[in-house]
Amino acid sequence: MSQMASMASNHASNNSAPSNSAVVNPVVVVPARMASTRLPGKPLADIHGEPMIVHVWRRAMEAGIGPVLVACAEAEIADAVTKAGGQAVLTKPDHPSGSDRIFEALQTFDPEGKFDAVVNVQGDLPTIAPETIRAAHALLDSPEVDIGTLAVEIEDASERGNPNVVKAVVERAPGAPRGRALYFTRATAPAGEGALLHHIGLYAYRREALARFVALPPSYLERQEKLEQLRALAAGMRIDVAVVDAVPLGVDTPADLTRARVLLQR
Repeated sequence: MSQMASMASNHASNNSAPSNSAVVNPVVVVPARMASTRLPGKPLADIHGEPMIVHVWRRAMEAGIGPVLVACAEAEIADAVTKAGGQAVLTKPDHPSGSDRIFEALQTFDPEGKFDAVVNVQGDLPTIAPETIRAAHALLDSPEVDIGTLAVEIEDASERGNPNVVKAVVERAPGAPRGRALYFTRATAPAGEGALLHHIGLYAYRREALARFVALPPSYLERQEKLEQLRALAAGMRIDVAVVDAVPLGVDTPADLTRARVLLQR
């Protein structure tokens, strides 16, 4: 087991149950790395004279949740963030997921454990609305919730059967703004009449929940569906979902980058 996973395991063994209290001191962490199959070096992609990661950092700052830290796999990303006035932590480049990267950054930034929650904002969301970030964080107001995340009601019929559109299966009353996640899948689910939810991969973790999560081995269904969040559900962790108005633009291709430039110009 790696040193980071060992720390996580020790932390998790002491904090395996929910804290039964409201979050009082959250931090936002943005993981970023240069490696990308379709858009190499995308954190530093220029958008109106500034790197994309700086735009994401600004959106996270505008959410007003707490300090914003960029967890960087490479020094050039950290340099761009600090040049803009932000805070950055250099992490190991070979983390298997953003969750592992933000946990290492958090341990480096706050070894004393002063911050009790972490909002994970992906580093390729330069147009994300600050209120969308706040919606995920607000789910931790319920003491029973370990992890908060987001979804949007699917309106485009082509998305219902698209395996690249992950569906959140959520127990909630019709039209309710939030509910408890029962499953996440690439299949078309649930069956029957009613809305389907397009999952958005932005998470808010209680700190002890994040420590527990990164110490867990991948679950069977996680490997089958290729969805990391199923590991948390398999371990009995509670994930709540807030339903928001729109899916934020994730920049994965040159076409996405062009669209982001147009949106931010407006």
